[in-house]
Amino acid sequence: MPEIFPERVRTLLDELDARSAKAISTAAALLLDTIEADGIVHVAGAGHSLALVFETFYRAGGLAPVRPMWDPAVLPLLDALRSTRAERQEGLGRTVVQAAALAPPDVAVVFSTSGRNPYPVEIAQECAALGVPVIAVTSLQASVQAAARTETMLADHATVVIDTTVPPGDVVHPAGAPRTAAVSTILASYAWSRLLADLDDLATERGVEPPRWVSANVPGGDAVNRGLLERYRHRIPELTGAQ
Repeated sequence: MPEIFPERVRTLLDELDARSAKAISTAAALLLDTIEADGIVHVAGAGHSLALVFETFYRAGGLAPVRPMWDPAVLPLLDALRSTRAERQEGLGRTVVQAAALAPPDVAVVFSTSGRNPYPVEIAQECAALGVPVIAVTSLQASVQAAARTETMLADHATVVIDTTVPPGDVVHPAGAPRTAAVSTILASYAWSRLLADLDDLATERGVEPPRWVSANVPGGDAVNRGLLERYRHRIPELTGAQ
């Protein structure tokens, strides 16, 4: 009997755990080091990888010192065809990094399943050149088989590589001739949540309390979040729209 979709997803999650558990733990320590040094976590992605940027930013239970690093041209909701052209456009990734003004002890997290378009690769290159560590959340198998629009892959410029195990083409159903049911968002979201869990465990070991957003729908949430907004609004202008 062919593997059905839920089984396929669980298999891929197990593969992600097997391949990337150590990398996720290393990335969690790197993020905690940045937080303890009062740095900012800059997060990037293009196209549907922007869903992961949303997952990291201003999210209940998420880290407060997170700044999205992006250009409106890569958002499909504004112009889907333009977003594809933009992530293939040379120079845009470098411009985005320059505008973000990263510097140690900051860290960058770059989400890109294929990791072969100029936009994510340039972002990683520029961050590394600035001495800012890069955490790549990507699929090595998909990168190897993707159309080579750059001489290098995102993973080539990363300090830590979290392999999401997403198959080439993203879709996984039906088995044998997949044409639907993309899994990149599921797997990358899981990897990020596992990273936050590892970070929390490590923070407890170190006796550190990371600044984290609280759901506005629980008692006291608004008060906690107001304090974090005041703390970070001048360093993360996207929190208040003060661009």
